[in-house]
Amino acid sequence: MSLYDDQPDFNYVDTESFRGFKGNRIAFLLNTAKTGWMANTIILSHINLLLFAWILKKIQPGKRIVLLAHGIEIWGKLPKWKTDFLRRHTEVWAVSHFTAQQIEKSHQLQPSRIKVLHNGLDPFFRIPAHFEKPDHLLSQYQLSTSNKILFTLTRLSSQEQYKGYQQVILALKDLPEEVVYILAGKADEKEMASVLNLIEQHDLTHRVILTGFLAEAEVQEYFLLADLFVMPSKGEGFGIAFIEAAACGLVSIAGNTDGSRDALLNGKLGDLVDPQSVKEISTTIAKHLAYPKSAVNTKQLQQQCLAAFSFEQYKTNFLHLLFN
Repeated sequence: MSLYDDQPDFNYVDTESFRGFKGNRIAFLLNTAKTGWMANTIILSHINLLLFAWILKKIQPGKRIVLLAHGIEIWGKLPKWKTDFLRRHTEVWAVSHFTAQQIEKSHQLQPSRIKVLHNGLDPFFRIPAHFEKPDHLLSQYQLSTSNKILFTLTRLSSQEQYKGYQQVILALKDLPEEVVYILAGKADEKEMASVLNLIEQHDLTHRVILTGFLAEAEVQEYFLLADLFVMPSKGEGFGIAFIEAAACGLVSIAGNTDGSRDALLNGKLGDLVDPQSVKEISTTIAKHLAYPKSAVNTKQLQQQCLAAFSFEQYKTNFLHLLFN
C-alpha cells in the first residue's frame, strides 16, 4: 500500500498486490485500517506513516508495529506524540548501526527496541561477471586506459551538504594530471552553479566530468569504468552506492563518521577517512591508485559484498527479525 504512488513498479509487485492512493490520505487511512485490522504486524517504510500506525494501535492495542528507519528523516526533532509512540509501541529496524545510535540518542529509545537491518542490493541490479572498462564510455569521455578514474554517484543538492564531492574536487588538485573525476547525479540549479564555480576556481574543468542523472541501466557500466568509488559523506544513513560499487568489484573511499562504515563492512570493502580532511582523502586516493586492482582482488571484493548484501541475504535477515 502506497500513500503517494498511483501505479506499481512491475519489476517488484503486480497490480493485484498493490494499492496506490495518489496522496489521498483519507482513502489511505480507511484502507490501512481495513487491511491492518486483519494483520498481526504492521510494517511502516517511513516515519511519516506513523500516524496510521498510531490509529491502528488505538483500535487494536495488540498490533506489532515495525518502523524501517533510513537516516536523516528520523534523526532530528520529532513531535512529542511521535517520540512517545516510538518509545512505547514501536520496534525500529535501522539500516545501520550509526542510524540506530542516532535514533537512540535523539529520541531516548531503549536499545532493545532498535535492531539493525542493513540495506541489500536491488534484486534487479546486474552483477557483472567480467570487469573490463566499457570502451564506449572511454570513447564518449575521451579517456584512455592511462587515465585513473574516480567516480561518485549521488544527488547534488544545495539542501544536503554532506556527500563530500566538494572535498573530492579539492583533493583532485593534489593528484596527478591523469586522474579524472566523474561526478554523476541530478543537481539542482543552485548546487550546479556552486560545483561549477568550485571546478573553475581551481582550474579543474578538464579533469571533472559532470554526467547529470544516470538511468539505473547505465550505473553498472560507470562502476566498471572507474578505478575507485569516492564519496566521503558525513551524514549517510547507509549508502547503497557503496555496495553497488563493491558488487562491481570496485573499492570505495567513504567517511568514517556515519552509516558508510556498515556499507563498507568497517573497512573490508574500502577505506574509511575523515570526511573533513582533504589531505587524508587525497592521500588515500593516491594510495589506491598506486596499486592497480587485479582480477583476483576484484572478484574477492565482489564475493565479500554479495555474501553480506545480496538480496537473498537481505531476505534472510528480514525474516530473522520478523520471526525472532
